[in-house]
Amino acid sequence: MDLEKYITVGDLNKYIKGVMESNSNLQNVYLKGEISNFKAHTRGHWYFTLKDETSRINAIMFSFNASKVKFVPIDGMKVLVNGKISVYEASGSYQIYVTDIMSDGVGNLHIAFEQLKKKLETEGLFDKKYKKRVPKIPKKIGIVTAPTGAAIKDILSTIKRRFPLCETILFPALVQGVDAAPSIVKQIEKAQNYDIDTLIVGRGGGSIEDLWAFNEEIVARAIFASKVPVISAVGHEIDFTISDFVADLRAPTPTGAAEMAVPNFKDILNYISQVNIRLNEALKKKLDYLSLNLTKIKNSYILKNPISMYEMKEQKLDILIDKLNSNIQNKLEVSKNRFNQIKNNYTLNNPKNIYEIKKQNLNNLIYTLSTKTNNIVKDNKVRLAKYDSKRINQITMNYINNSNLKINNVIEKLEVLNPLNSLKRGYSIVKKNGKSIKDVRNLKENDIINIELNNGIIKSTVNQIEMR
Repeated sequence: MDLEKYITVGDLNKYIKGVMESNSNLQNVYLKGEISNFKAHTRGHWYFTLKDETSRINAIMFSFNASKVKFVPIDGMKVLVNGKISVYEASGSYQIYVTDIMSDGVGNLHIAFEQLKKKLETEGLFDKKYKKRVPKIPKKIGIVTAPTGAAIKDILSTIKRRFPLCETILFPALVQGVDAAPSIVKQIEKAQNYDIDTLIVGRGGGSIEDLWAFNEEIVARAIFASKVPVISAVGHEIDFTISDFVADLRAPTPTGAAEMAVPNFKDILNYISQVNIRLNEALKKKLDYLSLNLTKIKNSYILKNPISMYEMKEQKLDILIDKLNSNIQNKLEVSKNRFNQIKNNYTLNNPKNIYEIKKQNLNNLIYTLSTKTNNIVKDNKVRLAKYDSKRINQITMNYINNSNLKINNVIEKLEVLNPLNSLKRGYSIVKKNGKSIKDVRNLKENDIINIELNNGIIKSTVNQIEMR
């Protein structure tokens, strides 16, 4: 047998992998299909299956490529992928190593927008209960936007025109590009250390790609965490970003944000004028009311005839004094009658009769108790005598029975230990000079021994001794 023509499975898979990777047609493949069995590994890699109506292929997208994708694929999503075909040597299966992925239909950014919106809404970041009120008349306003461009100019000119008393602080940030989101977050966090009443976060209009920094999760969470009320002012009125949903207030444009942040100075003057008019009217009504009330008091009967109030009080005092005297007399009469009743009481006038009655009751009670006690003693003596006789007889019989039981137990033990009982069962006792022999070494030849059996004694002479 020629073994040299056989190769290992590993060598075969390695050869096939080399063939595939040397084929330029397989190194830049464009596929479309539906995602299934999608799994995002903890290390950032994506594993999934790409399939159509008739076939399927395993796919992997490493973290350094997956991190560039704005959305997260889900099962059932139709996608367009680009990558290379190769073999995974350990299992011998071929798969596509994806370098780029796009949605087949709806744009990637739109999918990413909807996914993040759903995620943050589920967490409650859009809930109205977390929205902070924007002050109507702020003293100081912070602005997070690009230091150049139409947005900052519109905001500053609008605030100056509407409410020039308000101070503004610019927190310059990048609002477009890869580094825009971290820059916006940094400036929002920085603004928390300033004494500002409202924070405007935004930029001018543009494409969805231009506005994408305000759809990043880190920006949304920074706005939500802000202690200062935030007005989101991104793009035009038709543009909606994640920041708009998280912010405390959404403005259609940067100019609209400035209008929401500060009141119109002319409106305030008109309001003060209206308040002044209403205040004067209220004061006039109050003075008229107090003047009318004062006139009524001045024309009152009591004020014009003060002596009449004194006379009325005097009359009430007389009536009260009469009632008091009458009540005192009634009370005295009741007490007097009660005293006479007590004084004429039979018991109080004949205290000895009470003593005699109590003494007789006591004697009767003593006699009754004595009679009952004697009867109880007699009955108990009879019962005790009967009880003692029976009890003594019972104790005696129990003692005799226990003694007989002990004697029988001793007899049984003696019977077991009696050597004569062993002789009855065929055993014998060897004696020399009246002593029992327990060891053959105590005998020697020509010794005279007695062998005791159950019904007699055999005298014998030792002829031979054998040791065991």
